[in-house]
Amino acid sequence: MSEPKATVLTFGCRLNAYESEVMKEHARATEAGVETVIINTCAVTAEAERQARQAIRKIRRERPDARIVVTGCAAQAHPESFDAMPEVDQILGNAEKMRPDIFSAPPADKIVVGDIMQVREVASHLVSGFEGRARAFVEVQQGCDHRCTFCIIPFGRGPNRSVPMGRVVEQIRELVAGGYHEVVLTGVDVTAYGADLPGTPGLGQLVRRLLAAVPELPRLRLSSLDPVEVDKDLLAAIAGEDRLMPHFHLSVQAGDDTILKRMKRRHLRADVITLAKAIRERRPDAALGADIIAGFPTEDDAMFQQSLDLVDEVGLSHLHVFPFSARPGTPAARMPKVKGDVVKGRAAALRTKGEAALAGFMAGRIGAEASVLIERDGQGHCGHYLPVRIPGLTVEPGTIVQARIIGLSDGVLLGEQA
Repeated sequence: MSEPKATVLTFGCRLNAYESEVMKEHARATEAGVETVIINTCAVTAEAERQARQAIRKIRRERPDARIVVTGCAAQAHPESFDAMPEVDQILGNAEKMRPDIFSAPPADKIVVGDIMQVREVASHLVSGFEGRARAFVEVQQGCDHRCTFCIIPFGRGPNRSVPMGRVVEQIRELVAGGYHEVVLTGVDVTAYGADLPGTPGLGQLVRRLLAAVPELPRLRLSSLDPVEVDKDLLAAIAGEDRLMPHFHLSVQAGDDTILKRMKRRHLRADVITLAKAIRERRPDAALGADIIAGFPTEDDAMFQQSLDLVDEVGLSHLHVFPFSARPGTPAARMPKVKGDVVKGRAAALRTKGEAALAGFMAGRIGAEASVLIERDGQGHCGHYLPVRIPGLTVEPGTIVQARIIGLSDGVLLGEQA
């Protein structure tokens, strides 16, 4: 039997990482001796799309005989931009890319992109593993019903729809049986989970039920949480489930109320502060992260300062900073823009602030005990999603090791096996 010839290059979020594994399994199960490269794109920023196009050109130069298939959010939202690239052989929409028949019997049309807004269910997929990864990602939700003024993702992902709990449990059981000790629940808007299911179970109910149903799962993580959607059930899970890791990433986007309203976010600054306090009351050692956009249209210096100050006020330690990127077709693209050099400077200031906050949080872990998921060469991440290296440790990737943190070097915690 010939070696598998399907490879996937993934851009963007953890949900894309999960979907890439699904596509890889579909493509490798049906390949017929033709080298296929699938580019799973992201549309969050113009830079993400630029990087995808750059990668496509490079792949064509390096693999002139390969079949190049482009999919993902950028392909769904802007298929015409990839159709104009002579390097591309086929363009698949986000719903189409999950169909096994797309790979067993590729359509004749170059563009196969349906109306994602009409999709009402999440296709069922069981993934056996994640190549080169010590942790696994499980899709629990798709799409988004909100319309933040800067975001094009709802038009790439369609409406909110949830995976029934039974299928989530089944997938996690299979992954744990396959040797995975940490699972990340992913989606476009995971805190909207269950709104479309009978009885409207929320994310907190899902977390508690699946941990009860899969007692052999040691570690569970959540992807980004919308502050306004974190309810009592999820807070109860945070308080009562030790296997739910104490690292919570919030979709904050800005620290100024006027900018939040212009973004059409559903929370205000005070809501983020209240939520952070509620989480820490239940998990005092919790690490909190946040997405923050620098230089959103109409943002002045005082408004930006509110975002900087929020880092300290909430105790954010894991920042994802995005310079504002105008997405064609979104309301924010028509708003008065902040000058490019100002946006760049604000993003740099936020990153500097975030780096200092992370360094301080890491220094505070010295002397503490940590459970470390080893990913490679004696290094991995602890429950707070901090990098930890244990010198001299030789164990298989995916092993969980108990360690004591003894130092910090070059942005990595140093540990010794307990």
